[in-house]
Amino acid sequence: MNIYVGNLPYAVNRDGLRELFAAYGEVTSARIVIDRENNRSKGFGFVEMPNDEQARQAVEALNAQEVDGRKIVVNEARPREERPRREFTKREN
Repeated sequence: MNIYVGNLPYAVNRDGLRELFAAYGEVTSARIVIDRENNRSKGFGFVEMPNDEQARQAVEALNAQEVDGRKIVVNEARPREERPRREFTKREN
């Protein structure tokens, strides 16, 4: 199961996110989404757990829990929606 984790403190890294979920079972991957502009966390990420029952237990246990002073949001990730590609045109003065 792919799990969305939001409202993460900016100091939480991939290893910290993996460790948080590993208490509930095997974690296949943990990823923090990074802002390309400033190379910092955007405050959310995704965790992949192969066992759906363990993943559901983690979601239930961790949703609304406080991590470094912030209540995190944890739920099953929804499939990414296709968005139209933005076109950038050069503006003449």
